[in-house]
Order: sequence, then C-alpha cells, then structure tokens
Amino acid sequence: MFSHAFEALGKEFKWPMARHEEVSQKIIRDSEISRVLDRELSKGFSENVADLIAQDTPSDLYGSIVSSQFDADRLDYMQRDRLMTGVQSSGVDPTWLLANLEVAEVPTGVDEASAGVVETLVLGPKAIQTAESYVLALFHLYPNVYLHKATRGAEMLFQALMRRLVRLHAANGISRSGLPDRHPIFRFFEEPTNLSRAVALDDTVFWGAMPMLSEADDDEVRRLVSALRERRLARCVDLRVRVEASLPQANGEKREQWRARVKLVCDETAKELKNIDAARLRDKKEEACDDKPARFLVDQYARNPYKRFQDSKTPLNQILIRVGDSPPRDMGEFSPIIAHAEPFDLCRAYVFRDDTDAESVIENVMRTKIQETGHGHA
Repeated sequence: MFSHAFEALGKEFKWPMARHEEVSQKIIRDSEISRVLDRELSKGFSENVADLIAQDTPSDLYGSIVSSQFDADRLDYMQRDRLMTGVQSSGVDPTWLLANLEVAEVPTGVDEASAGVVETLVLGPKAIQTAESYVLALFHLYPNVYLHKATRGAEMLFQALMRRLVRLHAANGISRSGLPDRHPIFRFFEEPTNLSRAVALDDTVFWGAMPMLSEADDDEVRRLVSALRERRLARCVDLRVRVEASLPQANGEKREQWRARVKLVCDETAKELKNIDAARLRDKKEEACDDKPARFLVDQYARNPYKRFQDSKTPLNQILIRVGDSPPRDMGEFSPIIAHAEPFDLCRAYVFRDDTDAESVIENVMRTKIQETGHGHA
C-alpha cells in the first residue's frame, strides 16, 4: 500500500511487514510458491530465492542481479517510470548494456587483505559511456519524478493520515476514524508481523477507505483525507533553496564546507519544525482526540548518484568496467562526471493552504538557526 511511503512508516513504527523485501521473501517461503518452485525446479530452490531477496548486501553474482547499483530492478523501473510519467530525459540503452555484459572474477577482501575472488557481472569497454548515462539517468529521475514536490506532497499527506490513524488506534479512538474496527488497516496495526495482514493491504484498500474516512468524527482525519481526495495538496516550502540563498558560498570556501553549513542549518530547522508539531500532541495517548492539528510536514531525503567502491564493501555492489586484460575497475575511475557528482539533498516543509502564517514561522525558525549555528546574518 503506497509502497515506499508506507515503508517509511514501517521504519518509524518498526513494522517488519511494511518492508517489501520482507514481505516478498516471506511469501516465497510460506505460500504455495515455495511448493511450486521446489517441485518444478529443485528441492530448496525457494529458500535460495528467498535468501537472495532478504539480503541487504549481495553475496554472489545472483545477489548482485537482484540488488546492487546495477540490478535488474533498476533497469526495469527506469524505463517503466520514464514512460508512464512522460519524462523525456533519463533515457537508458538497456540493449547495449546487456550486449556488453560479461562475467568476470574480481578480488574481494577487507582493507588490504585479499579474501580471494568472486564472480560478478562487469561491462566491456564499449559500454563506458552508456553506463555513465545509466547512472545519470537514474539520478535525474529522482528530482524529476520520485522526489517531485507534488508526488512527495501527496506522500506526506498519506503518512500524516496513517500516523493519525495509528494514534487513534492506540488511544482506543477507532470509532472516531470512520472505519470499522476490523478494517484491514487497523488489523495490520494490531499485528504488523503477520504476513496475511500485510498482503491484505494495497492501494485499492486505502482508496476504498477514503469515503468512510471523509465521514470521520476526528477533525484531523477529515482534514487530511479531504486534502488528498480533492487534490488540494499541501504547499511546498523548499527549505534547502531558502537556506542556500541566505548562506551564499564565501570567497575561498570549499564547496563541501559550504554544503556542510547548509545541511546543518537545514537539519536544525527541520528538527525545530518537527518539535513544534510534536508539542501539539497530548502527552497522554488516551487524550489523542484532543491533539491540535499538524502544521508542518517535514520531508528530508538524500540520494547519492553513485557509491564508490571501498575495500570494506563488496565489489558486487559496484558497476565494474573491464578494459583490456587488466582486472575490472570501478566505473568512477573512468568517469570524472560520476567521480565528482554531488549527492542530491532534499529538505522541504509542506504547509496547509489555510495556515496563513506557517511560512512566516518557517522563515523565523530558519533565520534563528542560521544565527545560532554561527553562520552569519540571516
């Protein structure tokens, strides 16, 4: 249900079954899929597949295909999302990339101690520019699609609504939500480790709940549902853009130092806005019905275009290029663009359209934090 937005809530509330990798591997292990795979392919095959999905870091060639910086999932969704959103940039040439794929052995180990070699996928020398384009195309999809202010604004409203339902559930206030006691959303809250509760949730369950939620006795539920249902999304205030404008890079200052200054002020401003909202909640959960409405929906995200290889990490996560008879090398060594690309840092606050002084509060907090951190005059 709402995929990544719901996963973020899972981290916040420690819901194991909100993580799609966890759900996927559990389905493979504990459903008829397991029996079919073991019968049609080989005994234990389902466990091997589930183990691959469950890995945080790839341990072999197959794991790198499932999850790495050059995996099958990314090649698929990059093309799909570009097509479905109508974005003309971020094109990728999967045919050429696949035509230049090879299997090679690369050294692995910790620090300077070699632990042997491991097989992984590498690209031939003809695919260097295409691989570079692939990394940049994926990177550009984030600000243009995944982190678009309207997309994230809708996700922030969804998350705020779910938090409100969690709070009402904990305060025995389900009756104020407009939903029945046994609605799939509340059943998941009761058993967030239960696979059947997780698979009962999807986007249609949420959208189907909207008419009932819009009739809730709880004012905050009705407000959030109305904003989503009627497409009256919260207004975006780009904190990072404002901080950068207020803190220009000084003469002689290194860019990384300036970015660190900007990040510190953004983090402190975001923290204070969250504290303002937290103070609007009643201390006792049974008094949740008397909470004041949220004012600021804070959104922070960082995306690195490409993670360079480190000896303490596995080479299976890298995009490796083979040139001549030399061992394959990290593509960051071949591409100065990739080697020097900066992370994309996002820091925004979404405010409700009827909150007329919210932006002035944000501006005052930001300027106070600039002064408190000793970064000049706001």
